[in-house]
Amino acid sequence: MIQEFRRARRRNVPEPVAVMDTFADQLIGRLGNVSESGMLLLASAPVVEDAIYQLRFHLRPGGGREVPIDVGAHVLWMAEANTPGQGFAGLRFLTIEPASLETLRAWVNAPGAS
Repeated sequence: MIQEFRRARRRNVPEPVAVMDTFADQLIGRLGNVSESGMLLLASAPVVEDAIYQLRFHLRPGGGREVPIDVGAHVLWMAEANTPGQGFAGLRFLTIEPASLETLRAWVNAPGAS
């Protein structure tokens, strides 16, 4: 059995959730998994390791209306994917509004999350 050593619980994101770079106003990928402190980005655009990004993605808490989540994030690591032009990036959140953090925290810890 593999033990989990992350500080924050993560939730896999089975449905496509687009991630926008709000500075460049472009789609850079989609969420792979997310926690209240960071995320796995499935990148479809170039991402720079150790860079800071301002990102936006939308969640549907409780299956309701989409709620935008804006975060400032630092790219901690990157890896290439098997598909050309795609990759993985691990990001740590630097900034997030308190209301967005509460929404994200509730979504990550909701029943049925994995």
